[in-house]
Amino acid sequence: HEDAEFDENGVDVFDDKALAEEETGDSDLLDEELLSQGTAQRVLDATQLYLGEIGYSPLLTAEEEVYFARRALRGDLSSRRRMIESNLRLVVKIARRYNNRGLALLDLIEEGNLGLIRAVEKFDPERGFRFSTYATWWIRQTIERAIMNQTRTIRLPIHIVKELNVYLRTARELSHKLDHEPSAEEIAERLDKPVDDVNRMLRLNERITSVDTPLGGDSEKALLDILADEKDNGPEDTTQDNDMKQNIVKWLFELNAKQREVLARRFGLLGYEAATLEDVGREIG
Repeated sequence: HEDAEFDENGVDVFDDKALAEEETGDSDLLDEELLSQGTAQRVLDATQLYLGEIGYSPLLTAEEEVYFARRALRGDLSSRRRMIESNLRLVVKIARRYNNRGLALLDLIEEGNLGLIRAVEKFDPERGFRFSTYATWWIRQTIERAIMNQTRTIRLPIHIVKELNVYLRTARELSHKLDHEPSAEEIAERLDKPVDDVNRMLRLNERITSVDTPLGGDSEKALLDILADEKDNGPEDTTQDNDMKQNIVKWLFELNAKQREVLARRFGLLGYEAATLEDVGREIG
């Protein structure tokens, strides 16, 4: 059964009556929040403005949902828009669960709305389950993918990120249960995975430090300022290198012309590009 499949994949199967009651309550709460803010803040706060606007779109009944979904599948744009607008509060409800994960709430909502649009395009009302159940999977997918892509310095393949999230979720659960940060061994035991696999996955989650990041404290220097550039020689090294080159050139001219050319071509001296012995042999014969 489709609902069972969604439930197994961690998708919430919504009771739409309960959802309607909850969303009505949310709308009242949002109105109170808006009234409690000053006029200037209501204008400036895009999040509150958006939440206030979507509160005017009523939820669809099961019969209306089937009606509009069928028409949307046939390309009716007004029905498609009605399906989207009636479920915008569902996106907000889900997006709030991902708050403080690296993206602002409005960004989470925007990504979730993309998932909602995709769900409307793909939803088949003849399958027998409610749209909110189906849309939840798409909304969560797009939000999670956005978090993965936009908050990670080095982007990982999506299947790796999903596996990593399993490890991190298990670590959080164990942390609450054990009252301390779980070790790799404890995570491995819970997941029935080799410890090496756990360590390998957790290393992928290690924070990357930018070389432009300030060192902190009273210092305004960045890490880049104190890293030595191995290619940038100091004056002593430069002088020594120049002396060495002059001596090598002097020694080369003590050889006969052919010997001198072989060494010069091999090591990139006297204006030649450095070459392999095979190339030198081909050039000189």
